[in-house]
Amino acid sequence: MTRIPPSPRSRDARPRAGIVPPWLLLRVAEATDRFDVAADAAQRSLRHDVPLRELRAEGGHPSFGAPPVPRERPSLRPGAEPEPDRRISDAGGAQTLPGRLVRREGEPATGDEAVDQAYDGLGETYRLFQRVFGRDAIDGAGAPLEATVHFGDRYDNAFWDGERMVFGDGDGEVFRGFTQSLSVIGHELAHGVTEATARLRYRDQSGALNEHVSDVFGALVEQYAMGQDAGAATWLIGEGVFTDLVEGRALRSMIEPGTAYDDDVLGRDPQPAHFRDYIRTADDNGGVHLNSGIPNRAFALAAVELGGFAWEHAGRVWYDTLTGGTLGPDDGFAVFAAATLGSARARFGATSAEVRAVANGWRAVGLDPA
Repeated sequence: MTRIPPSPRSRDARPRAGIVPPWLLLRVAEATDRFDVAADAAQRSLRHDVPLRELRAEGGHPSFGAPPVPRERPSLRPGAEPEPDRRISDAGGAQTLPGRLVRREGEPATGDEAVDQAYDGLGETYRLFQRVFGRDAIDGAGAPLEATVHFGDRYDNAFWDGERMVFGDGDGEVFRGFTQSLSVIGHELAHGVTEATARLRYRDQSGALNEHVSDVFGALVEQYAMGQDAGAATWLIGEGVFTDLVEGRALRSMIEPGTAYDDDVLGRDPQPAHFRDYIRTADDNGGVHLNSGIPNRAFALAAVELGGFAWEHAGRVWYDTLTGGTLGPDDGFAVFAAATLGSARARFGATSAEVRAVANGWRAVGLDPA
């Protein structure tokens, strides 16, 4: 087995919520007989991530501290719709953030695919949160949407570091560039929204909920941009980040956890789809990328039962739950499930189809929100 030696912890290192789980990178790192370039890239990606994973495990994730101070937004013209303030930087293959600012709000496309995909993806994510939920950027007060692309040398991940979204280019053998997937961009921005609201602790069940919420809004961003209803949606997170050499559709499937990939090198997607199969582990901050499959399926089932556009019903319930002030940083699945049922009642009425669908979704994965 390939052993990934830890790097010295940087005093400036910020914790991350990365979209690719460590066990998946370890599989690639061990596949030196099949993926020469990718194995080396995965080993370096893991070395870079180790100290920050340790920091999160010790409670260093920014979701723990005092909530961010909202920034005052300049006054808008009467009747004007708020607009995003996007700022895309280029790390140029280095691991220094933020990198060189290369595109600001309103500037034309640069011709750099990653820069322009990040710019467009942040715009789509902003539009969902602003037009559907009435939220002006991550902090609700129009803070800039900051992103860095071309981070590291063939870096195999994307993450939220507490201030910005950061995207690697992938190794080209297993992973493509992470700006290729709109659900990845939406996922990372949603980590910032969680940090500014419920501040769910990034470990065990609360950490799985942190990942779950990002998957929910990552999926909704993609569906909103494409005009897809719940029945037509793929419910895939990270579709397009694998190359054609991998037997897999995406990093995760919300509607069918455990089916996103089945590859002779990467193995089979290990996400459980039911609470009886909850995985207890010390790895991955207590299995945050594993057990998120359970609430993911509950949400997707509720949305499909309701039909139509998921952001109009189930998405509103989940957003109300995240921002309603009733969740604590350490709350787990049972508390979150009950809170979503309360949000559904408050918004749609106690006898509504939304309440029934939310309850049915949770019961289908082994949790009774009542």
